[in-house]
Amino acid sequence: MKRDYPDRPLIGVGAVIVSRNRVVVARRGHEPLKGEWSIPGGVLEIGETLRAGAAREALEETGLVVEAGEVLEVLDRIVRDTQGRVQFHYVLVDFLCRPVGGELRAGGDAEDVRWLTASELETFPIADSAAAVLRKGLDRAISASLN
Repeated sequence: MKRDYPDRPLIGVGAVIVSRNRVVVARRGHEPLKGEWSIPGGVLEIGETLRAGAAREALEETGLVVEAGEVLEVLDRIVRDTQGRVQFHYVLVDFLCRPVGGELRAGGDAEDVRWLTASELETFPIADSAAAVLRKGLDRAISASLN
């Protein structure tokens, strides 16, 4: 299925990877949001569970092997072109993830990846909606002692 101008919404998964009071962000290498910082993730593949998709995307984009836990957020990402037509439409499911292996490095659709603390996230150039989910992940990890 094509991603731009789709005939139905696509399912996307995000990996909110938290460790030692830090969270991973990825700079997108492709549309939508090319060049922008976001939550590592991508489109679910046929026959793949949501958690398996989040773990696969995390590995591809960040080099980290993760365990996908609770759902942090479910949201719509609808991008319209200059004529008002829906160019991209995703239903996104973001999971709290814990790294269990690997080493942080950019790969797949990510141009760059990095760890951020909560204070760094406050002034980081990332969409408010993504920052809110990342903060939620940090808070949940700390309260669950997964950190």
